[in-house]
Amino acid sequence: MENPTAVTGQETPETYYHGTKAALKAGDLIAPGFNSNYGQRNKAKYVYFTATLDAAIWGAELASGEGRGSIYIVESTGSFEDDPNLTDKKFPENPTKSCRTKAPLRVVGEVADWQGHAPKQLQAMKQHLEQLKQQGIEAIED
Repeated sequence: MENPTAVTGQETPETYYHGTKAALKAGDLIAPGFNSNYGQRNKAKYVYFTATLDAAIWGAELASGEGRGSIYIVESTGSFEDDPNLTDKKFPENPTKSCRTKAPLRVVGEVADWQGHAPKQLQAMKQHLEQLKQQGIEAIED
């Protein structure tokens, strides 16, 4: 695949992404304290982000709300850690390079052109998440 993404804005040595359905612009902050896009939509204690475009695409596709979603290039304004919801429970060694922070993320750019997952793959993921919900398993633990 030739140039699968067109990126606007500034990139850092380690590029981090945040997928969401929120409409943001460069300079905006993404902070904890808002309702989570996942699980019971409790107030989030952390903001989640990733160093892989694929994980950010899942975030944009699975976030609450209507529409395709957006993927933003972000930088943390404070310390962060590997996301223990994934690394300790599902994917040892963090292949998705997913992180979380209590500090705001600053939007520094946007991935302008990205390709979502195949409709069947997206539907299968939504069904899997619904099954977990029916079992009382939350997607995010704080």
